Amino acid sequence: MEYILIIISAVFVNNILLAQFLGVCPFLGVSNKVSTAVGMSGAVCFVMAVATLVTYLVQYYLLVPLGIEFMQTIAFILVIAALVQMVEIILKKISPALYQALGIFLPLITTNCAVLGVAILVVSKPFGFGGAEPDMFNLAESVVYAIASALGFGLAMTLFAGMREQLELSNVPKAFKGVPIALITAGILAMAFMGFSGIVK
Repeated sequence: MEYILIIISAVFVNNILLAQFLGVCPFLGVSNKVSTAVGMSGAVCFVMAVATLVTYLVQYYLLVPLGIEFMQTIAFILVIAALVQMVEIILKKISPALYQALGIFLPLITTNCAVLGVAILVVSKPFGFGGAEPDMFNLAESVVYAIASALGFGLAMTLFAGMREQLELSNVPKAFKGVPIALITAGILAMAFMGFSGIVK
């Protein structure tokens, strides 16, 4: 039951993009087409899940025993950068079209604060559900939280990309065309997701 609560909370209630506002750069930059948004979401999902697994192990089996927790951010960024390089190489071989479509935003996953934010959250923030005493996530809960956060990221990206594709076909006033209507739509989507916060207390 706790894993289900983690998934619902990460995807809907505390959506990494629309409730915590982490990873907004690719959200606005790669969401012109649904296909590109889905590709970016898949890359972020893979990097976020594996990065959280590796950074959790680095935190508790390297940094804490050596007493160098202050190196957390640097160590986590190095892990994420290595994983993004791996994803970039794989995408270039498997799907050159998607690799070209993602462009500069693929290497920018390295500095995507959503990926780094989830990795830091699971090792530093106590979580509690259903009135339970807040406790740190274990390894399995951390990976589930990371995957659920990535799914929430993907859901928000795909919904927003679909809305932007629809807006391109709509009769939007000239002053609002392009970025202004995209930002208004993103705000409305964020408010819709904020409505889920009343479900879980």
